[in-house]
Amino acid sequence: MKEFSRADRIGSQMQRELALLLRDAVKDPRLSEVTVQEVRVTRDLSHAKVYFTILDKSEAAFFTHLLSKAAGFLRRRLGQSMKLRTVPELKFVYDSSIEEGQRLEALIEKAVAGNGGEDDG
Repeated sequence: MKEFSRADRIGSQMQRELALLLRDAVKDPRLSEVTVQEVRVTRDLSHAKVYFTILDKSEAAFFTHLLSKAAGFLRRRLGQSMKLRTVPELKFVYDSSIEEGQRLEALIEKAVAGNGGEDDG
């Protein structure tokens, strides 16, 4: 079984820490609506892409801007809670994979329903 790389371990710890920070430490209450899906950290630990989702996907650009403004605060708090020599620079990206999955699921259901229940065998 392949072990997780250091970047993967740091990414998953950052995901947990960011979720707590967004829930408890950030003054803007709108940011508590954000769900951190995944954090991908580069191998040299200099940058981290934070993938997030929100309930209303039409506000994705607005929340990306809000999170980018809070990035310095979040990075500083991550540095205090995680024992890292350098904390990666945070870049927030809206994660549309859930909507894409729902769209594909709907297409599959439509194709199956269009089959009219015919038996392949």
